[in-house]
Amino acid sequence: MNTKILFCILGVSSVGLLLQASDVDISKLPPPSTKTGVKYETDIKPLFEKSCVKCHGTEKQKAKLRLDSLEATLKGGENGPDVIIKNSAKSPLVHAVARLGDEDDFMPPKGKGEPWSKEDVGLLRAWIDQGAK
Repeated sequence: MNTKILFCILGVSSVGLLLQASDVDISKLPPPSTKTGVKYETDIKPLFEKSCVKCHGTEKQKAKLRLDSLEATLKGGENGPDVIIKNSAKSPLVHAVARLGDEDDFMPPKGKGEPWSKEDVGLLRAWIDQGAK
């Protein structure tokens, strides 16, 4: 494939993703947790292990997204980063677990697991807003 064509395709895809993220009504997000010092290993990884790593772990990586390590989580998947450090309200991962926006992006998908609680979404938001460490 011609590299110019590939670049144009990638550019259009990126714009599409940005437009989709702007379609999310962030006023419906649960607020970030007030907990300070939120860490991936102790606070976030257990949430991912409970409901995410079956499809986004070592054995399977839907959408090329892995959530079983800090490095992989921050890298993101086939659509780029899913965590916007220090800006949880714009993070696609937060939108997905809060089940806002496109129903096809809800995580876990409808019928495939329990939705995250507002408290768990708030903890994820706090982690991201505190620097995703």
